[in-house]
This record gives sequence, C-alpha cells and structure tokens, in this order.
Amino acid sequence: MNGLVSERMEFWAKQTPDKPALKIPRLKSELNYSYEEISFGRLQEMIEQIQNHLQELGVHKAERVLVFVKPGRYLAALTFALFRIGAVPVFIDPGMGKKNLLTCIEKVNPTTLIAEPIVHLIKMITLLLGKKTFRSIKRSIKTEGLFPFFTPSLKDFIKTKPKPVVTHEKPEAHDLAAILFTSGGTGTPKGVQYDHSLFQTQTELLQKMFSLNSTEIDCPGFPLFSLFTMSMGMTSIIPDMNASKPSKANPQKLIQNIQDQKVSFVAGSPAIWEPVADYCLKHGLTLPTLKYVVMFGAPVSLAIHRKFSQVLPSGTTYTPYGATEALPISLVDGKTLLANYSDKMEQGLGTCLGKPVSGVSLKIIPISDEVTSCLEAVPPLTIGEIIVRGEMVTKAYDQNPQATKLAKIYDEQSFWHRMGDIGYLDHEGVLWFCGRLGHRVSHHGKLMSSIQCEAIFNQHPEVKRTALVGIGSAPNQTPAIIIELKAQATSDRETLKKELREMALKFEHTKDIEKFFFKESFPVDVRHNIKIDRLKLKAEVEQGRLL
Repeated sequence: MNGLVSERMEFWAKQTPDKPALKIPRLKSELNYSYEEISFGRLQEMIEQIQNHLQELGVHKAERVLVFVKPGRYLAALTFALFRIGAVPVFIDPGMGKKNLLTCIEKVNPTTLIAEPIVHLIKMITLLLGKKTFRSIKRSIKTEGLFPFFTPSLKDFIKTKPKPVVTHEKPEAHDLAAILFTSGGTGTPKGVQYDHSLFQTQTELLQKMFSLNSTEIDCPGFPLFSLFTMSMGMTSIIPDMNASKPSKANPQKLIQNIQDQKVSFVAGSPAIWEPVADYCLKHGLTLPTLKYVVMFGAPVSLAIHRKFSQVLPSGTTYTPYGATEALPISLVDGKTLLANYSDKMEQGLGTCLGKPVSGVSLKIIPISDEVTSCLEAVPPLTIGEIIVRGEMVTKAYDQNPQATKLAKIYDEQSFWHRMGDIGYLDHEGVLWFCGRLGHRVSHHGKLMSSIQCEAIFNQHPEVKRTALVGIGSAPNQTPAIIIELKAQATSDRETLKKELREMALKFEHTKDIEKFFFKESFPVDVRHNIKIDRLKLKAEVEQGRLL
C-alpha cells in the first residue's frame, strides 16, 4: 500500500467501514468492562470533521501544533487530521520533568495548542507568572469540558454534520510530518523530525517484521503504536492504564482487556508486561490468543522471556531494537533467544538483538564522544559504536544543529545515524548490545560495559537489578556496582557483598569490580519506566549518598 499514512485510514474506511478501529474500555464494576466502539468508517468521518474545523480556524500546512491528548477517541482522529492538513503535531512526554518539559515547548515554538483542560490551566499559570513557555501559542483548542471557557473543543468538532473536505495544500512525502521528543535518558530530550515518508516506511517494516494483517487485534501499552496498527487495518484496544506511568499499570486490568477482546498483539515497555506475566504465573493463567508480546525501551531480561514462555501457548516475545531517531533496526524473538543465545547472555557477552531488519545497513565503528567522520568498521566481536543507515532513519533534530552534527555521519550516498549505543557484531552478523555510550566505564584504559558486567550480578537470587558506574574520571575510573534488591531479600549486606565479589572473580570482565553499593529503588526514565539512570547513580556514589 503506497501513499501517506493518512491515506491508509481512508483505504480501511472504504474497505471495512463497519469494522471497529478503536475500542475504549469503560469500567462498570471491578474487572467488568463495556467497550465503546469506533468503526473505521466513523473514525474517518471524525478525522474529516476535525480537519475541517482546524482549517476553518486557520491551522495550515507546516504549522506546529503542540498535542497533549490522552489515548482514546480523540488522539487518533486528531493526529490523522493534522497529517492530512500537513500541519506538524508535536508530541512531548509530559512525564519528562517540569524543567525539561517547559524547555522543550519553548524550543519547538508551536503556534497552536490542542490539549486536555489541565494543560490549558498550566499554560494560563505560566503566562501569569511571566514565563515564556507558551508565548508562541496563538490558538488554543481543548478536548472537551467547560474549561477553558469560550475555547473550541474536539468534542464539539465531531458533533457537527459531516461535510466534504477541501484540503488547502496537501503534504508531500518528504514534508515534515511530526516532531517526537526523545526520553532524555542520557541527556536533555531532543526533538526528532519525522517526514511523511518515514512514517510510511516504518509502518511497512513493522507489518513485514511481525507478519501482521488486518485480522490481528492490538492493545498498545505505548499509545503512539496504535497509529501504526490501525494503519494496517487492525482493531486497537485502548488498555485501561495511565500511559504516562507504565510501571503503575494494573496487570489484572490489562489481562481482562486482553481476554475480553481476544487480543493477539501487545507492545510497550517491559515495565508494563512483566507484571502481567508474573500475575499469570502466580494464578495459573495463560493468554492463548496472544501471539506477539513486543517489548522495547531497554534490554529485556532472559527472566522475562522465560516467564512469557509459560504464559503464551500460541505466541512468543519479541524485542525490536531502535530509538526515536531510527526504528526499527533489528529484531529477535524470545524462543530464539532462549534456545540459542541465553548461555552467552548469562556469561556477560551482552544482550542479543538479532540481525538487522530488511533495508537497514549497520556498522560498528571505533568509539568516540566527539563529532566523527569515521565509517571504517571494526572487526567482528570487537565492541564499538553502533551506527545505522536506512529509510527509517530520521534526518535531523529540530532546531538543534549541533546535536544533528554530533549524531550524523555523512558519506557520498547519504548519512549514518549514531545510535549512542555500544555493541558488536558476531561472525554470523548478529548484533549484540553492550550498553549506552555514556554509561561505559574506563578502568586503567580498559573498557567495561554496563550490560555485560551487570548480567553477571543480576543472576544472584536476591538481586532485582544492578547498575555499573565509574567513580572518578576516565580513563582511570574505579568500577562499582549498585544493587537494587528484590522485595523478599533476607541476606545482610556484608554477606551479599562477599557473594557478589566471588561472582565477579569468575569472569575476566568483572574481576576488577570490588566496590558494591545499595539503592532501595533505581531512578528510571519517564517514558518506559525501565531505563536505569546510571549517571544519576554515579553522582550519588561520588557524593557519598550510597553505602
């Protein structure tokens, strides 16, 4: 299917107008749901209604539109309406922290705000306080409700009588389509520019990777994923959870949604889906309709794959590798990992990411923290920096030429993106992930990677997870391991330190680790609630705040 992603919705509205595109759960009583249905035909009608009203209000091609709308009946219709106009929706994770959030809004310079009422209240307060954050906003639209007064709403838009749509200036494939912000896990969040062709490429790749068709039923833990699956003609069930707090999702509610709607495909952070597997195992449940559990945001432990192998009689887990700037890059499934790579992963050889997907060129180059033009690949099994090229790779950061210069390497054909990760390719061309570039430790000039070292200590029965940090400055850092214990851990800390030191001595890449610290709960990223903030932990160790 060619064309823009928004045209895919028109296709499905014509092909299957009565088929549900969206189902939204309404909790009637404890774990007893009814589901509001919005058909593809009705969704397309809503898209056109919203498009008409936005154009009448003056929203135009290339205009930046700041979107803070919860997953549900408005988000999909609004997004596709903006795509049809050629306006540029800006998606910023509200959980990235107040300072980062306000900075990102100010940098992107949007002229229209479409948001939940609470966001309009925040805008009003910041303006009263004399802040510059929302000063570029010339036009405001709410989702629904009374506040702010005299402000047009999406709810009113979709109540009006449908009428023919006249698109003033249609977008082209390489026009800017959206700006998505990175999570800022190892630095300040950056706006990433997406063009229309890139969304189409990603949709085609994801469909091919998982052999998806319109008969599958999706329940996305990561809201924007439903835009892809609906574009494939799939029904998307909005899960009963707060998408901004994935680790707080109630597994019973998610399981009920999956069972009620015979869901076959779920995607999102391991922080969402591991508790689902735990609950199923505890209560002797399986999920027979579920064929695909797709997890991303951070390396997925072998323990999670093993748990789901007992829960999914008709499916398995999948871990695609990618980033906001480049997705998807590679793919591996849980059955393959457990059968062929688990021993190597437990020995600290890294996390297996599988082979690059179709259309992706991938190289491992020498590690550098600076701008580089080097495209010479290191030999197999040599840890280096991961770089990628392909049509699914974004071209630039928004209004941030220095970050773009640092992240891209140009050659005569096109450009490569530096993933900010280190890893290696084995002799079979399989990609292995060893950690973030900024999380590596240099001990007397010797490279120590977070994922490889932590894999050893994570196998201790009382350890939930660990984090490698380097005390001091490279190249003479002192390696240390910070430990987050399981809730049921009973051993005293001195005993644990002794046992962990004995584990360290068994492996060449961990034998120099002698320092161990404890942290009750690790700081993690706001988007997936799974990426460990090792830089923050390093600061706490160096400040003497951990024992």
